Amino acid sequence: MDTKKVWFITGASKGLGLEFVKQLLEKGNYVAATSRSIAQLETAAGKHDNFLPLEVNLSSEESVEKAINATIEKFGHIDNVVNNAGYGLLGSLEELTDAEARQNFEVNVFGTLNIIRKVMPYLRKQQSGHIFNISSIGGFVGNFPGFGIYCATKFAMAGFTEALAAEAKAFNVNVTLVLPGYFRTNFLNSDSLAITQNPMEEYKSTRDSQAMHQNTINGNQQGDPVKGVTAMIKASEAETPPLYLYLGSDSVSMAQAKIEQLSQEIKEWESLSRSTDF
Repeated sequence: MDTKKVWFITGASKGLGLEFVKQLLEKGNYVAATSRSIAQLETAAGKHDNFLPLEVNLSSEESVEKAINATIEKFGHIDNVVNNAGYGLLGSLEELTDAEARQNFEVNVFGTLNIIRKVMPYLRKQQSGHIFNISSIGGFVGNFPGFGIYCATKFAMAGFTEALAAEAKAFNVNVTLVLPGYFRTNFLNSDSLAITQNPMEEYKSTRDSQAMHQNTINGNQQGDPVKGVTAMIKASEAETPPLYLYLGSDSVSMAQAKIEQLSQEIKEWESLSRSTDF
């Protein structure tokens, strides 16, 4: 009996997505992977008998459905789904245009929902599966000047991931929200981090944040992509996988600080909060 898994991965031509493809194929798994450019994906990942590269527009339900169907046709089923595609957006809330903000939601949020909507019928029918939604520590901690909209897309992902986990439990489908800290990928490069077209000199904190991320943090992130992907694969093999998976010591530290701050504030204002009951 073939015990290898079939994985479906979005945003696989670079970063964590590409690392997933490499490690999974090396382990003998079957991998269907998507990118906006199939040429770029094939160049990055190479050719393999167990590999199905797919050119997909995540904003198109038709394109997504075609990719899911092609995966089922080639491999027979899907075991694990990794919603990895997305991009960063840097600009203060006042600077960013409606179009810039909506496009970030279109890819990071609605693109992921398109995948979930089209893959769940298969997972539900087979009564098994695991969906990984790759968020960010910015989906739990939002105090990064200039990253408000990006963080909002990742906070949104947290909300629908929790709901999906509750909905999918009856069908024996696991769901995990992954919140990486800073990993040494190309996420902070110009092809993955969009910058507002309307910068305002008044927002010094945003400009400082931009300079820090592009010039200081980029290339010096402490997170190892190889170890990050290895950790997620290990989580997929757990009998009871986590709903929230923080990756990187920086992610864990920021999450713990946020939880402590929330706990203190709830305690401080608990009397007023409870005073609103009938």
